[in-house]
Amino acid sequence: MRKPNRLANYDYKTSGAYFVTICTKERANILSRIYVGKAALCLPILELSNIGRITEKYINNINVVYDGVTVDKYVIMPNHIHLIIIIDNYGRQRAAFPTLSDIVRSIKILVRKETGKSFFQTSFYDHIIRNEQDYLKIWQYIDTNPAKWSEDRFYIE
Repeated sequence: MRKPNRLANYDYKTSGAYFVTICTKERANILSRIYVGKAALCLPILELSNIGRITEKYINNINVVYDGVTVDKYVIMPNHIHLIIIIDNYGRQRAAFPTLSDIVRSIKILVRKETGKSFFQTSFYDHIIRNEQDYLKIWQYIDTNPAKWSEDRFYIE
């Protein structure tokens, strides 16, 4: 039996910040590639594939699809995506507001519609960001993720 990924009895329409990870099917490296730059610092360079660029387009337009939802930070790694999604439903009708699952599903569906193929795993990982310290730690993790790709738990050559 599959373990549920969502926190039981938590309302994922609740205003707040969420750390989300979406993986490709079979962890296929199809979204981007990371290589060492040639500059003095040898910083990693992340180059999006066509599928990665399409995915980025829909990540950047999520606030158009859902009023009150923004993606505050993200990185598109070769076989997964990390995002900080902010839901602000203050002053809005709660019943009509999307859940975190609705938001992630819409990104996957829009990519599938444009490409004609499903690239992502059915589910996703989430973490409810509880305070500013938690937020800053996750923001830093996302920001430095390309530099640590070979150490990443999702790393596959």
